Amino acid sequence: MNLNLQGKNALIGGSSKGLGKAVAIELAKLGANVTLMARSAELLAEVVQELVQIHPEQKHDFLVVDFNKREELHQRVVGLLSLKPMHILVNNTGGPGGGPILEAKPEQFLEAFQNHLLCNHLLAQLVIPKMKEAEFGRIVNIVSTSVRVPLDNLGVSNTTRGAVASWAKTLANEVAKAGITVNNVLPGFTITERLMEVLSVSAQKKGVSLEQEMNQARETIPCGRFGTPEEIAAVTAFLCTPAASYVTGTSILVDGGRTRSI
Repeated sequence: MNLNLQGKNALIGGSSKGLGKAVAIELAKLGANVTLMARSAELLAEVVQELVQIHPEQKHDFLVVDFNKREELHQRVVGLLSLKPMHILVNNTGGPGGGPILEAKPEQFLEAFQNHLLCNHLLAQLVIPKMKEAEFGRIVNIVSTSVRVPLDNLGVSNTTRGAVASWAKTLANEVAKAGITVNNVLPGFTITERLMEVLSVSAQKKGVSLEQEMNQARETIPCGRFGTPEEIAAVTAFLCTPAASYVTGTSILVDGGRTRSI
């Protein structure tokens, strides 16, 4: 099985911490040249030092961007691509705030679509031309299990994630013959800051402790535990390799069996 990413360049969103950081570490282990992307230069500088170099030509760097500033994002990524093509794009952005959908303001939907769907689309438009030239491209979107079954109290997130999944499926069909795959990874309850935020809000609404809420959440998972960022990263990294060349247009659950749909 060919998992070798030597000579491939990867651009990874939200990679200063959490799932994005875990993906960056995994892709570096497979030989990719990793470009981290997030808002904090300080955190990115720390993470880039953690990435392994398994061959002499392997180099890692980072790009400071804010997805709320789309024009600036466009300019900085264009500048990056003038120096080197990207063969791998991992779209990963922190989720919108929680709350019932009926209470959501239009501005919340607009911001969520901007940070997820529109920025994903912009990045894909920028990197795909060089992917076509190379006859190799991998785009992976880290989304959510809410693509399959909407999650309570995450109205804006559910709506946005579903849109991203449909966008990805449509794009996958358009670029498949060029050797480019587009897939979604759907993490379940994973040990990240995002999970703690969601569970804390839920616990407050129910009037229970965070520990009680965490225990209740674990009981919904057949594996009996939360996932780790490394487990999500392993599936994401596989989808970026030559071995995954016939996997496209799909959404893969990585949730310990929690989602009840097939």
